[in-house]
Amino acid sequence: MNIKKICEEYYPLVLGYLLTLTNGNKDLAEDLTQETFYRAIKNIKSFRGDCKVSTWLCQIAKYTFWQYLDKSKKYKQVPLDELMNVSAGELVEEMYIKEETNKVLYESIEKLDAQTKDVVLFRLTGELSFKEIGELLNKTENWARVTFYRAKAKIGKEMSNYE
Repeated sequence: MNIKKICEEYYPLVLGYLLTLTNGNKDLAEDLTQETFYRAIKNIKSFRGDCKVSTWLCQIAKYTFWQYLDKSKKYKQVPLDELMNVSAGELVEEMYIKEETNKVLYESIEKLDAQTKDVVLFRLTGELSFKEIGELLNKTENWARVTFYRAKAKIGKEMSNYE
């Protein structure tokens, strides 16, 4: 395996996934991405090849993130207004509605059980296929698909209750 090629090809994917897990904290996501690739390079010989490299790296990234949370115990979310790029012409009301909608969406995702939340985040942020998600979580492709759509329905219901 060409380690340099793997790092160049999968860095944006892993960074994007970790940006979502860290709620847009770019500095933290970059640090965790570097740690992820360090661990991957250190353990490259343990990669059996029974899943895609991207799946393997996202799994390492997830565990790196959870270890960070366990160690820090100080994790706090970045305010949503810092995450949003607001154009100058946007109305204050529109900004408020976007902020509130995003807040409710994040809260809805956080209320899901851990495995369901993983499926949603892998699908939306990692842009992984249902097959890759199934492999990553040691489940079937169909399980990942059903779990995602059930989560989407729960989130949709909660979002409609908010409106």
